[in-house]
Amino acid sequence: MQFDSSTTALVLTDPQNDLLSPDGVTWELEWEFGGTLEKKMHEIGMFDRPGPLDLAGFKHSGADWLDQFKPYLEDGRTVVCSPHKVYGPEQNDLVLQLRKRGISKVVLAGMSANLCVESHLREVLEQGFEVAVVADATAAAQHPDLGDGYAAALVNFNYIAGAVLSTKETLQEFAA
Repeated sequence: MQFDSSTTALVLTDPQNDLLSPDGVTWELEWEFGGTLEKKMHEIGMFDRPGPLDLAGFKHSGADWLDQFKPYLEDGRTVVCSPHKVYGPEQNDLVLQLRKRGISKVVLAGMSANLCVESHLREVLEQGFEVAVVADATAAAQHPDLGDGYAAALVNFNYIAGAVLSTKETLQEFAA
């Protein structure tokens, strides 16, 4: 894939405290024992807010961004789409936001590789976009019975994506 910054977007799934902070409600779930997440997400109140448009209590909550990401996510140029409902973007405005900006290629990274990242990969590809995945900018749960979510995702990334790159390779492509 050839990248052009005018037609290529970085899509980052789930850069929230609940997934990426040691204080997040899924830190132990994600990194220590993993498992089937949807039911557990609701049980533990992951990303809970009073309503979809209500930001009361959002700042520094589990649904808020990690502090180190805020300068990039709140830079005035970054488009933040409405949240996805479970794993994929079918019920949010991601595809609309990409099309409104003339985007034809997506570079995909984020959490969780075999769930949200892979679901976004499949849907964005089905919507007609070329998609590259930054493999070392994703991660997934590992579970003794359910298996290695990251390894499963890598297999599917290689089968489905137009390219599977490292962060270094991605930056080199944009610099070229």
